Amino acid sequence: MQAYTSNLIEIAAELTAAYVEVFTAPPWGHRDPDQLRAAFRQRLEGDVRRPGFQAWVERDAAGRIAGFVTGWTTPAPFRTDRAYGAVLERLGAQQVEEHLVGAFEIDELGVLESARGTGLGRRLLATAIAGHPRAWLLTADHATDTIAFYRRVGWVEPPVKGEETEVVVFLAPGSAPLTSYAE
Repeated sequence: MQAYTSNLIEIAAELTAAYVEVFTAPPWGHRDPDQLRAAFRQRLEGDVRRPGFQAWVERDAAGRIAGFVTGWTTPAPFRTDRAYGAVLERLGAQQVEEHLVGAFEIDELGVLESARGTGLGRRLLATAIAGHPRAWLLTADHATDTIAFYRRVGWVEPPVKGEETEVVVFLAPGSAPLTSYAE
């Protein structure tokens, strides 16, 4: 597994192709590949400059990207663009401050179909959160297989304190004691 920081941009075209392959397959099949490609590439240009940005890429025997994970430390104040507003709405400001701000945020995790079922997703997550006392991620509520995977590997959902939204938030194993969620 190869670690990257801002030098991830050197393989941006290859990573973008892998990203589009992952995120135009079910349950994401409704997405337009050209729009997704352009949006991801533009986001990537900015993401690699974020404080704490890290990425890991695993290649298959033929040298193709088999999986990837990117992330950074969630800054304060908590953003409200992209899906962040839905996270804030779902968890409430107190939980966001307590569990997400300052934690390592998994932004993208993708495993290509040819590498699914090999444990690569689990390894990518474990590598990304190693050395971080707290970590979190989100996914869409319609991504039922993805949600099941996160639960299977020990990630937990903090209680919904606000409105249900189209995102589901997960905390890494050991990121916070569940007793802290008591009413």
